[in-house]
Amino acid sequence: MAITASAPGRVNLIGEHTDYTGGLCLPFAIPYTTTVRLTRRDDDRIRLTTTHAPRPWEGRLLDAGPGAVAGWAAYAAGTLWALGEAGFDLPGMDVLIDSTVPIGAGLSSSASLEAAMAVGAVALCGRTLDSSLRRELVEVCRRAETEVVGAPTGGLDQHAVLLAPEGGALLLDFDGAPPRAVPLTWAEDRVVLVIIDTGVTHALVEGDYGSRRAECEAATAALGVRSLRAATLADLGRLQDPVLTRRARHVISENSRVEDAVAALGARDWTALGRTLNASHRSLRDDFEVSCPELDLAVDAALDAGALGARMTGGGFGGSAIALVPAERVDGCRRAVDAAFTRAGLAAPTHLDGTPSGAAAVIADDAASVGPGYSSGSSR
Repeated sequence: MAITASAPGRVNLIGEHTDYTGGLCLPFAIPYTTTVRLTRRDDDRIRLTTTHAPRPWEGRLLDAGPGAVAGWAAYAAGTLWALGEAGFDLPGMDVLIDSTVPIGAGLSSSASLEAAMAVGAVALCGRTLDSSLRRELVEVCRRAETEVVGAPTGGLDQHAVLLAPEGGALLLDFDGAPPRAVPLTWAEDRVVLVIIDTGVTHALVEGDYGSRRAECEAATAALGVRSLRAATLADLGRLQDPVLTRRARHVISENSRVEDAVAALGARDWTALGRTLNASHRSLRDDFEVSCPELDLAVDAALDAGALGARMTGGGFGGSAIALVPAERVDGCRRAVDAAFTRAGLAAPTHLDGTPSGAAAVIADDAASVGPGYSSGSSR
């Protein structure tokens, strides 16, 4: 038996570093995917092979827990381990992994791999991927990244790649309200969402992501609130530490910007949405301090070339920016960003398609979908 599953990358339109602080986020899926082909084995071995690394990983489910796997295999094997911990009775399997999601670009290549593995593995167990199971897999994938990989993520990415509506964004409320689909209709008004991959590698495990989360937790404790979602800008005067003040100000104001963005989307007011994106970038740059010169350059160049709004997207410390651009200015905007990078002595960025897409899914469930050498029980 063979299963082929796929999961997208994601762009977070707005709502950065708000998931782990009980706040609001607005991600959507993009048309770049991780595809996994899983073939059931006759033993309990797991063999993971990827087109992006020369050597496979092989072991048993018990070998895939926290501290046991490193590198790319930690995301894939860690997801299988988390599925086992959640009570799924997994068979041995051979897995071939391929991906078009840029790695290190802040577009959730890790969550894409986790979700594709989870969706494929549960299908291999004979489970039907309904909405309830999707929600269960969100926590499985988040646990894999947090406990096995060691990245203290808040769950935004896993929600996005597993639950995103086709052609729309997903309004996530980490204070308890259920996710809500938000239509993205800018294409109908000849507006384009451009993704600019700066080429600066974004690494949550190795970067300062954990320190930002710790600072938010310290601000929450100092304010005596259950989460920063419960705080207001007026509360900031009670914080004595200027760093914690800046971090909290970003989170509190970013939650308001998510609400503003949803309102602008509903009104199809692209100018207002652009202003909100700009304000988000300034806050991430100045208050949360997770931007970098290359991201700032991409944002500034896009705005100078006529973008309605632009911001860094993702956790920061590198990765990608997004720009909301009238269709007739897209080519000029991309050329202007490239020229700005050249003047700065930087390699040209990569421009990616920001078309809203669909969530993770099983795309084939027969042995014919699997290439040569991936028959049942193969030890290739």
